[in-house]
Amino acid sequence: MALYRRSALLEVGGFDERFFYYFEDVDLGFRLRLAGYKAIYVPDAVVDHVGGASSGGKRSDFAVYHGHRNLVWCFLKNMPNPLFLLLLPAHFAQSIFAGMVFLASGHGQIFAKAKWHAAKKVPEFWKARQTIQQTRRVSWWAIWKSLDKSLWRS
Repeated sequence: MALYRRSALLEVGGFDERFFYYFEDVDLGFRLRLAGYKAIYVPDAVVDHVGGASSGGKRSDFAVYHGHRNLVWCFLKNMPNPLFLLLLPAHFAQSIFAGMVFLASGHGQIFAKAKWHAAKKVPEFWKARQTIQQTRRVSWWAIWKSLDKSLWRS
């Protein structure tokens, strides 16, 4: 659950409708952070979330397609230089690893389709990236410090 100031949402353009499903919240949060806004963690807050229930589950074709297409767009659009260049090899490596996992589980074709459709929109998202990066108010170092650098989540 998240609450946003209306003025902040208007400033960064709100949700990007091209994402439609999956990573739309990450994209919005990333753009808000780049614009200088901060998130406040409330440890006592309780939110029940059934991950993937409305999209057929985390491994449904719908979830695999939208999740992995939008992951590319979110990274491309928001990650500031020099982090973009530093993390791009890891982003590709993660995609290759995920592709092998999805291929082995019978989702290789939908995963490949997601990456293909993401790649076709690179020029469009690169243009959005230029605007976002030119107007960002937070240093790349501040973003680096806020990133989760763990390889595996429990």
